[in-house]
Amino acid sequence: MQPVSVWQCSRWGLQLCLLCSLCLGSPSPSTGPEKRAGSQGLRFRLAGFPRKPYEGRVEIQRAGEWGTICDDDFTLQAAHVLCRELGFTEATGWTHSAKYGPGTGRIWLDNLSCTGAEKSVTECASRGWGNSDCTHDEDAGVICKDQRLPGFTDSNVIEVEHNLQVEEVRLRPAVGWGRRPLPVTEGLVEVRLPDGWSQVCDKGWSAHNSHVVCGMLGFPSEKRVNAAFYRLLAQRQQHSFGLHGVACMGTEAHLSLCSLEFYRANDTTRCPGGAPAVVSCVPGPLYVASSGQKKQQQLKPQGEAHVRLKGGAHHGEGRVEVLKAGTWGTVCDRKWDLQAASVVCRELGFGSAREALSGARMGQGMGAIHVSEVRCSGQEPSLWKCPHRNITADDCSHSQDAAVRCNLPYIGVEAKIRLSGGRSRHEGRVEVQVGGPGSLRWGLICGDDWGTLEAMVVCRQLGLGYANHGLQETWYWDSGNITEVVMSGVHCTGNELSLDQCAHHGTHITCKRTGTRFTAGVICSETASDLLLHSALVQETAYIEDRPLHMLYCAAEENCLASSARSANWPYGHRRLLRFSSQIHNLGRADFRPKAGRHSWVWHECHGHYHSMDIFTHYDILTPNGTKVAEGHKASFCLEDTECQEDVSKRYECANFGEQGITVGCWDLYRHDIDCQWIDITDVKPGNYILQVVINPNFEVAESDFTNNAMKCNCKYDGHRIWVHNCHIGDAFSEEANRRFERYPGQTSNQIV
Repeated sequence: MQPVSVWQCSRWGLQLCLLCSLCLGSPSPSTGPEKRAGSQGLRFRLAGFPRKPYEGRVEIQRAGEWGTICDDDFTLQAAHVLCRELGFTEATGWTHSAKYGPGTGRIWLDNLSCTGAEKSVTECASRGWGNSDCTHDEDAGVICKDQRLPGFTDSNVIEVEHNLQVEEVRLRPAVGWGRRPLPVTEGLVEVRLPDGWSQVCDKGWSAHNSHVVCGMLGFPSEKRVNAAFYRLLAQRQQHSFGLHGVACMGTEAHLSLCSLEFYRANDTTRCPGGAPAVVSCVPGPLYVASSGQKKQQQLKPQGEAHVRLKGGAHHGEGRVEVLKAGTWGTVCDRKWDLQAASVVCRELGFGSAREALSGARMGQGMGAIHVSEVRCSGQEPSLWKCPHRNITADDCSHSQDAAVRCNLPYIGVEAKIRLSGGRSRHEGRVEVQVGGPGSLRWGLICGDDWGTLEAMVVCRQLGLGYANHGLQETWYWDSGNITEVVMSGVHCTGNELSLDQCAHHGTHITCKRTGTRFTAGVICSETASDLLLHSALVQETAYIEDRPLHMLYCAAEENCLASSARSANWPYGHRRLLRFSSQIHNLGRADFRPKAGRHSWVWHECHGHYHSMDIFTHYDILTPNGTKVAEGHKASFCLEDTECQEDVSKRYECANFGEQGITVGCWDLYRHDIDCQWIDITDVKPGNYILQVVINPNFEVAESDFTNNAMKCNCKYDGHRIWVHNCHIGDAFSEEANRRFERYPGQTSNQIV
């Protein structure tokens, strides 16, 4: 069963309070933890929702009153000090803008400045206790490393209001336990309490309760169960009840937010006249288990979705984008909460929301921001049914794009694959499990044609984020005693849930290069870049130039001209070139770096520069039916930060053989007047065409989203002039708008309307 991540505290008081004077230091066995004089009289706790036990809004009790810390000037160094006050070894991150919800009461500290070496927060500089100009919308939070300081014991925990909490939820099949296919969609509801797994009494159990449980387990909805069957079965089994009186409204993101009661240890009579609660959930389209269900679902008419997720490493997470007037746009994060996020998740076939993310945590979008201040009750079938405010010009920026992480069903795919030999758990040679019951064995994957798309699936399957590299040679990683190649010819689209869903040779293994050194490997990463082309600039700068052949020798050397140029009468004559500028933005969460390091860049004598990527961009002229009539390409001779957003500094510059790349929040500009920034259209006949530009076309460098790497424009060429218009990112339009784009009839005049 899937352990569902549970937040162990809530705004109603399920809070973990730690007495700082007891949890600091490394005491000897003969004495208790040393008290910190500076922190005497202060108590610290983590609060807020949703969160894990080692993260949350920081709250301090001083003079008997609990309060928060403002995020002004807050740093990771301050988080280190506070995590040690809370009994953890160190901090791994911190949050701002009340990510875990706004607190109440005083704001005790503002402009907190620590070096990270302080033994107590009282040693850090600040504006003084209780002196703040902040609101609770600026409450700071910390994410601590899940590792306790030496000497930390349970006696340091102060229990507030409740000493019992629902930690995890699962469904246990009444029959066939351990043999049912995953995901498990029906069974007895069990909750994990501090003393183990317990069942829930079904007296007063409602469909609202089932809706909340299914959402936690990654399912969008619930269905009725055969109560008579389970009642009969319950009479023959022993039960261990730990929870009763559950009363949910159906909009909660977690069972702990519902009204519920725990049985006391001395309760001898539990659930009189009742039975264990049973829930049956309906899986989303991505997780339909049986072929019968899948076939039945495919028969239903499927309209185009009006919401989607972009830029996430896993299914069920990403930046929220909505469809309006045939164009996709983002959602502003103002008033974005778990209820709105859960509506999005369920609409897409997942469970309730695990996190409602703000501040473009899944990368920034480009283009329109359609809505702001979305206010959902949690019962709406679609985000568009929620009250919201239409955006105005100055309302929001893409740095405020909303995102979600949804609860997903547990399907156990991570148990069928592993990495070995790497320096960390995020890298290594890929090993897969094959064979049937009783004959399971681990083996390697042939490295032939292995690339970024295949690595994306592996990293997702293992829950390790994005793919950084897909490696065809892994001789530098020890394979241990696993030497058999059990899979070859693997070809993935990048969207699969597991490697099993990718095309491969099956049991017939064919590998051009044999031996363990030529087996597949991956390097995964928590973040990735995301490149987008500024389509409006292409439309604004496109023009035709007839360039003399004697000025194109270097371009011919780099294959930037059509094949017919080889038979031209050099140096006489000319080539007709469609020129335009390319402005390429990195809107992801990691810098875009060339695949090859400086030691392997190729020097081109004619142009006098190095190429860090042989093919960085493809330029094509297509007929409306997709036939290519002209093509060009651009090598990355200089990837650098031409300009950046206001709060971002340039990091990459090509001068003096410098490092190449594009920083997050910056863009690289290839001007229309440089060599190869064109398409040779000398042989193109007059007509209506599509201009297509594709960045990183061979997936050489990993990105969080490849679907937005293409840009398309309508263009009309009359043999002398060209009109380029309607330029857009390839996935920016609805399906119907794209069909209209491809059926473009051409212009009857040069007036573009």
